[in-house]
Amino acid sequence: MKKVFLGGTCNDSDWRDVLISALRIDYFNPVVPDWTEECYQRELREREECDYCLYVITPKMTGVYSIAEVIDDSNKRPEKTVFAFLFEDDGITFDVGQIRSLDRVGRMVESNGGNYCKCLLQVADLLNS
Repeated sequence: MKKVFLGGTCNDSDWRDVLISALRIDYFNPVVPDWTEECYQRELREREECDYCLYVITPKMTGVYSIAEVIDDSNKRPEKTVFAFLFEDDGITFDVGQIRSLDRVGRMVESNGGNYCKCLLQVADLLNS
């Protein structure tokens, strides 16, 4: 069975729960209560082994490492890289400048050979196909 790495925004965002309910493939959720070096090493292994590496960015994002990861993966393993961002998350929204920047990230992922999805439904359709 195919498997997807669920990277991207954490911070109590529920996008993973929403997507998981729509998936017909296996997944690895890297979110843990206590982030350790062991967790980081497992995440690296899963990114290598999973059939897809998905990165969903939402307005709850506080760090920028997921952006670096998606660009890195779109260069190293474009055929399995998927990027999406959500305009809204639990009432929080991106501003116009952030939306433009994230759209550029998506287009960069696409130009590297990866997939750029516009919503979680499109992500689920792609992963389930």
